[in-house]
Amino acid sequence: MSGGSYYVPATSKWPILGSLALGVMMIGAGLVMVHGRGGPVLALGILAVIAVMALWFRDVVRESRQGLYDEQMDRSFRWGMGWFIFSEVMFFAAFFGALFYVRTFALPWLDGEGAKGVAALLWPDFSAQWPLLNPPDASVSGPDAVLSPWQLPLVNTLFLVTSSITLTVAHEALKEGYRRTCRNWLAGTVFLGVCFILVQGFEYYEAYAHYGLTLDAGIYGGLFFLLTGFHGMHVTVGAIILSVMLVRIQRDHFSGDDHFGFEAAAWYWHFVDVVWVGLFLFVYVF
Repeated sequence: MSGGSYYVPATSKWPILGSLALGVMMIGAGLVMVHGRGGPVLALGILAVIAVMALWFRDVVRESRQGLYDEQMDRSFRWGMGWFIFSEVMFFAAFFGALFYVRTFALPWLDGEGAKGVAALLWPDFSAQWPLLNPPDASVSGPDAVLSPWQLPLVNTLFLVTSSITLTVAHEALKEGYRRTCRNWLAGTVFLGVCFILVQGFEYYEAYAHYGLTLDAGIYGGLFFLLTGFHGMHVTVGAIILSVMLVRIQRDHFSGDDHFGFEAAAWYWHFVDVVWVGLFLFVYVF
């Protein structure tokens, strides 16, 4: 129920079911990481989360189509999406912070710089450099080489930057009421997103097969796959969201002044694109 100045959500079973699904998924993930078993539990949890999300979003779409939402509800959705994206900013800020900490503080300390220079007594022959191909501890092996930023990473950068442009064109077409134009440009955006995912998959194959760049390849390998892997997961989720928006546009769910579902998907996609620009610069180039 919405009273214009306040909002009281209707009774729903989805929050508790979502919490239970997430709990099963985390238990399964813990069993896999700690004991090396629990795959079926993890798979069940993931499927349950996907099912809850799909059915919950279905109900939200139906309520929107029935005209049950007013301006207060629209503001609630906008604030919710805004805080969600802020949480994602903090999520990636933690990983970028780890990258900058290693490069700015940890490596110089291991090389004998500053008050922490006593570490140089353990590894006197260590020379700070980034990417770290030769970790100071001989029991840890670094990658044989690193990927050139001007090949596959540059191609993926062009894909994502272009996808932001095509998505903006689609959004403007939707606001002007050109549904076919919006559909075509949005389809192009989804296509570019899929191309990004495929290229990143090939890049990972090259990294493992020819560069010795794996999750076990020292701090550089760990950070590389942590940052690019989570970003790739976000691109995958974003492409799925945009695909759903494509179906909704085909079914004429949106109008020029009532299309927050599309707008929220666009916010998310643009955020993912900005994160990639940071990754390209600080993981691949510098």
